[in-house]
Amino acid sequence: MRVSENRLKWIMRLYPPMLFQRIWVVKFEPGFRGVTVRVKKSFLNKNYNKSIFGGTIFSAADPFYPVLFHQIFSNKGYRIIVWLKACDIRYIKPARTTLSFTIQLSDNDITEAENNLNRIGKNVKAYPIEMIDENGILCASLLSEVYMRNLDYVDNKQTAAV
Repeated sequence: MRVSENRLKWIMRLYPPMLFQRIWVVKFEPGFRGVTVRVKKSFLNKNYNKSIFGGTIFSAADPFYPVLFHQIFSNKGYRIIVWLKACDIRYIKPARTTLSFTIQLSDNDITEAENNLNRIGKNVKAYPIEMIDENGILCASLLSEVYMRNLDYVDNKQTAAV
């Protein structure tokens, strides 16, 4: 689904699993080159220790690299599947206040992915996310492994062998 940055921001803000966990998309950068997200602490996502549930923190990070890459490559005309293949999360400090994080994709990230999609039909790479609380303290660090598949890729080596 190709949409504008503003429309996708509102779709994700109002999507119930994110809304009820108080995961709020602040903004998407032009061309889907980045996103800023806030996780507001509330009674809906507070655990026994009065900090934000680890599951909420993980849920906040889960969709954004795949969404960014999907939008970028869909807008370039690719038919593509993108999903989070794996994620390594480290809870460093309890999240006792609202968390935020920003993801930025560089030209190099996009070029590397596009080269792999055209050359071998897929791209798999891990990208970092750091979640910071209102006091500037790092509370969680994630490494998100993103899988991308170019649905229009044809392996010329296999077709030549037939």
